[in-house]
Amino acid sequence: MKHLKLICCLLCVGILSTSCFEDQDDNLIIASDINDFVWKGMNAYYLYKEEIPDLANDRFDSNEAYGAYLSAFSTPENLFQSLLFDPNNVDEFSFLISDYIAWEQALSGQSISNGMEYGLVFSPGSSSNVFGYVRYVLPDSNAEMAGIQRGHIFTSVNGESLYYNSSSDNNLNLLNLSAFDIDIASYEDNGTEEFEDDIITPGTEFVSLATEPYQENPIYYHDVLNASGSNVGYIVYNRFSGSDNYDSELNAVFGEFQAANVSELVIDLRYNPGGFVRTATWLASMVTGQHTNETFISEQWNPEIQTVLEADAPESLLNPFTDEMIKTNSDGNIVFQESINHLNLNRVYILTTGSTASASELIINGLDPYIDVVHIGTTTRGKYQASLTLYDSPTFSKTEINPNHTYAMQPLVFKSLNANGNTDYFDGLTPDILVGENYGNLGILGSPDETLLAAALQHISGLGRTAYPTPTLIELDHPKASEPGYYDMFSSKSVLR
Repeated sequence: MKHLKLICCLLCVGILSTSCFEDQDDNLIIASDINDFVWKGMNAYYLYKEEIPDLANDRFDSNEAYGAYLSAFSTPENLFQSLLFDPNNVDEFSFLISDYIAWEQALSGQSISNGMEYGLVFSPGSSSNVFGYVRYVLPDSNAEMAGIQRGHIFTSVNGESLYYNSSSDNNLNLLNLSAFDIDIASYEDNGTEEFEDDIITPGTEFVSLATEPYQENPIYYHDVLNASGSNVGYIVYNRFSGSDNYDSELNAVFGEFQAANVSELVIDLRYNPGGFVRTATWLASMVTGQHTNETFISEQWNPEIQTVLEADAPESLLNPFTDEMIKTNSDGNIVFQESINHLNLNRVYILTTGSTASASELIINGLDPYIDVVHIGTTTRGKYQASLTLYDSPTFSKTEINPNHTYAMQPLVFKSLNANGNTDYFDGLTPDILVGENYGNLGILGSPDETLLAAALQHISGLGRTAYPTPTLIELDHPKASEPGYYDMFSSKSVLR
């Protein structure tokens, strides 16, 4: 904690010397508080600072020039977007937060949801018609009460057939309404294993859904299964939430696995878009135990921060496997502590889809140098950078925060590397065993017959490879992907959190 406070102080000194210019009367030229916060925060922390000329420390030669620059942007959003590096290809993940209170609630799992978690896919033989499939239903949610189940197919919302021609020509925003109806369509595989000849028939039965406040537990399901005499732990984990309660509950699940003497483990991350680096490090430590204090992942910040950390606190760049879950506050006082339940495994199975991202990919990449990671499913999203919440205060923490607005921001601040230095997996992580979900028969999560889990159990049993369905239909990016922070990986290791 001390070394990161030092970094914050050093950064603030640099910022003050480059962006708080005085005129001859010793009066500061006042620009928008929010625009000023945006530029200073990005100048201090942004991972790709060197790629953005407007973030250079010597960009402005006077306070007047700095003020004029800020005033040229009509909104903080416009300024923030102008400072992102190649947002269509490299940094599509940094974002500005207009209400950090609502944002923090969302991070803790509090949301407004109807409870139907779904994916969207182009219909067989079409490049515009879209159907939805229900991935899972949140317990005790509106969708569960309405009878929605995993595997349900729908083609319309409020009687309007879903389509997607481009990011600006589609009607998928109908699914963002607070209340809507969907049809329950039928899916016919035509008696073949090919997807292109499948037939989807719009339904005549309709179900009404409505959003409501909901607190989602990221541990969706867990059980102990058997494969050829081996006890197999299985867990569906849908978010690295960072909540004390959920981190503790995750550890308790591994305590159950430990008590059941599991010798194999399947972690189902197929719908997990990411979350906190700290929780990912703890999960990796629960899987293992024999690699405590060795590096799970290391961090590479922008050159200015990296240089200071390497010189003054090189250990801060490492996220090691650990025996304890410990959280501290901004004063360094311990606020949460719990011993980790280790399984000491030398092999783990990870189930993935294209929605597996960020902290989920850390598990695969970070464990790979140490144990056998059997990756089953489809290629992951490809997100290896982490972000940090910056607030409008002298140290960008919540201490002495500006009371005049609720803006914050979440810029990318470092990229992750495993112990072998592997990073920059723009195109995602490729599975060892390619298995696509069967939209016409998704199966029940946790059932030994469910396609992805069955592939893992067969491998554990040494039965060799079966002919698994090969994904050929094109799945759209997750509907929530455009929401700020959906695929993000959050750093917890600073004065900011």
